Amino acid sequence: FGFANSLIGLIGFAVVITIGVGVLAGATYKKWFWVGLQLGTIFGVGFVHWLFYNSLYNIGALCPYCMVVWAVTIPIFWYTLLYNLREKNIKTPDKLRGVVGFMQRHHIDILVVWFLVLIGLILERFWYYWSSLI
Repeated sequence: FGFANSLIGLIGFAVVITIGVGVLAGATYKKWFWVGLQLGTIFGVGFVHWLFYNSLYNIGALCPYCMVVWAVTIPIFWYTLLYNLREKNIKTPDKLRGVVGFMQRHHIDILVVWFLVLIGLILERFWYYWSSLI
């Protein structure tokens, strides 16, 4: 984008931390605010997956700082989504209520599978390196 990607993270995480502190202090936010946060987290999770792909398949190297950002951004997106669905900030059709209920009941399972897929892709991509350690 013509500037350091870390600037996006600094701004995005500052916003998320501020919102979290506000919630812990008892602040309430309007529906439009939560929808805006959801849009921001969608951008964030899409961006980190784009960076993940580029790290694995174009650059061919992993950055520890980047991996920490990936590991934090995904749960931020996921739990913001679950909150917004539960509080009906995002309306869901009646057909999808079962899916939303499943997501709410199995939130940790879905998150673990998500991370296992990413770890599996990392292991597969760098298998030549891992196998040389044995």
